Amino acid sequence: MQIEKFSEIIAHFIGIFETTTEEMRLRAELTEGTGPAENDPALDDLVNSTPAFASDLMLKDYDPDVDYRSVSYDILYGSPHRFGRPFEESLEKLSEIAHRDVPLPRFGSPQDIDVEAEEKLEVFNGPGSASGYATQINMLDDGDFLDMTNGHHASRDTSFVTERLAEFSADAEIFTPFASLQRTDTFEGVKQTADEMEAYIRAVKDSGRASIGTTEPPADNPNNQAHDFVLAGDEISGTYMNSKLVSEVSALNDLLPDRDLAKPPEDPDESQASVEQHDPASNSLEVTAGANLLANIASVVTTAVISPVTAVMGDHHQIDAITQVYVYSDNDDIASVFHSSADGAESAGVSAYNIASFERSTFQHDQSLTIVDAQGDPIFPTAWRVSVIDGDISFVNWVEQYHFVSDNDTMIVTTSGSETTVLTGGNTTLNFSSFFQMSSQYDLVIVGGSVYDINSITQISLLYDNDWARAEDGVDGNATIQSGNNLIWNFAAIHNVGAADRFETMPDYMHEAEKGIQERDPTMPEGLSNDLNFQGYIGLNVLYITGNLFDMTIIKQVAVLGDSDDVTQAAAELLKDNRDAVVTIDTGSNTIANIAEIIDYDSFGSTTYVAGQLYSDAILIQGGIIEHDTTQPEMAGQKLANEVIAFLNDDDAHDSADSGDGIINGGHDLSWSSAHPSDVMQAVVA
Repeated sequence: MQIEKFSEIIAHFIGIFETTTEEMRLRAELTEGTGPAENDPALDDLVNSTPAFASDLMLKDYDPDVDYRSVSYDILYGSPHRFGRPFEESLEKLSEIAHRDVPLPRFGSPQDIDVEAEEKLEVFNGPGSASGYATQINMLDDGDFLDMTNGHHASRDTSFVTERLAEFSADAEIFTPFASLQRTDTFEGVKQTADEMEAYIRAVKDSGRASIGTTEPPADNPNNQAHDFVLAGDEISGTYMNSKLVSEVSALNDLLPDRDLAKPPEDPDESQASVEQHDPASNSLEVTAGANLLANIASVVTTAVISPVTAVMGDHHQIDAITQVYVYSDNDDIASVFHSSADGAESAGVSAYNIASFERSTFQHDQSLTIVDAQGDPIFPTAWRVSVIDGDISFVNWVEQYHFVSDNDTMIVTTSGSETTVLTGGNTTLNFSSFFQMSSQYDLVIVGGSVYDINSITQISLLYDNDWARAEDGVDGNATIQSGNNLIWNFAAIHNVGAADRFETMPDYMHEAEKGIQERDPTMPEGLSNDLNFQGYIGLNVLYITGNLFDMTIIKQVAVLGDSDDVTQAAAELLKDNRDAVVTIDTGSNTIANIAEIIDYDSFGSTTYVAGQLYSDAILIQGGIIEHDTTQPEMAGQKLANEVIAFLNDDDAHDSADSGDGIINGGHDLSWSSAHPSDVMQAVVA
């Protein structure tokens, strides 16, 4: 009820009131006492007394009288286990383990000294596999149509250029057997790639072939531009240019053609002087329809696993391959009224080079180790640290670079009485790729399986530069044309670091070291600790790979350029515009460059132990094919498409008893070769 709640509250506060009242009463009683009569009472001086002190107790040393007795039995876990043992038995045990590194139990530990328990080798995790893949593709269709007259001129059908380049690609396949290798990221795929390359190279080595077997080069073959060359062996060294061993190679900068209007702009003059021109404008026409630049540049530096000493329990495979080929056609049709430029008269239509370099060197250490101590005794390692990789490990670098450029221009040009420049070419496409792969460093690498060390470079260059230069009636003969001066440059280099004679027979202590790692034996084999390769080392950092080691670098470069130009010079409508006009036409000056380099650090020392077989295969294939295509261009619209032919067919299918259903599929072709821009005017006229 409500009254009960009030009663409870009142009773609660009454109790507190009584407590407070009691405290106040006690305080009042304490204050009833009397204080001193005076503020500072005078006290009498203390009497200095020295009473005699005597004690009948005897002083003794501290003796807590605590007797310690060890517990006889372990009563915590399992069956009883006695800690204590006779003194003689303890001495015997200590003498037995005095020369051994046995960890002793901590004080109070419920375990006894177990002489039979051996220390296990502690192993660490090694590095993992590393793979790098790069694919770079440039596709460009720059077919321009320019008409500077008031007349009507039909454009060209340039599909024949694509057809010829496809044929060139088929002809080049025989020189590039490794171009069809597919990128892989599995151990099985890497092993298959190695087996296929090794089988092909060994077949060529066994056959003793020096060429692929194409047609004989022509009698007039300057600089061996048309060549068919194969060289296979255990190892290749030196530099080969167009199938010939050479001691030096010209610099690329010295061979690059002049790109004229397509040259990069120069830095502006920082001087403040004004630039003036008082001469009247010249009557000139300068046309640049070529001057295209295609360049693939790739560089790979790989170290795989850095180690001065390697022990391979299986086989060791070394494969180096360079395959290079170019195919070009530069069959120009130039009217007699045009004069060849000075560059065109001095140089050939195409300067083509296949250059391959194989080089091997040894790694040079900057500092030498101290091999003796202060007393003059040799220093050898007494301990080792072991890292383990279970299974196979691979280091793969795969680079593919492609250029597909079509620059087929059709122009009808004329003089205008002023200075006119026309640039319809001058395209630049670049692919650049650079890899630097560095792994962990070890003093010794033990490979339980086999080692596959593969380096391959494939380079393909295709050029179609058939040009036509025509002149209509009324054109004087002051025009100068440059239709050649093209450059094809395939340069490949493989540089292996590590002596070719570093391989030695596997010593027994390397097998003992592998067995010790597998059994986790902490004791380093005596022969390993006394190996002269490790003199000066205090301890060894060891990597053990239970499977195979794959070190593969593949570079593939393809550059395809179609630059078939058709230039017609028409007479100006005003006769004064033709008088003393300077006309310069350049339909060539193209550059195709494939540059690739592989630097492979096989060893940082002078010793590689091999228990199995040693396989070393190297191959060089160089091919140069010169085509003299005579295909004549057709005007656009003269060549009917298959669909149009099907609709214009007058034969009645229902009237023929032998007729059947026909299917024509001319679509779904979106490749670079058939992609034409809607803007037919991609030039600048100034």
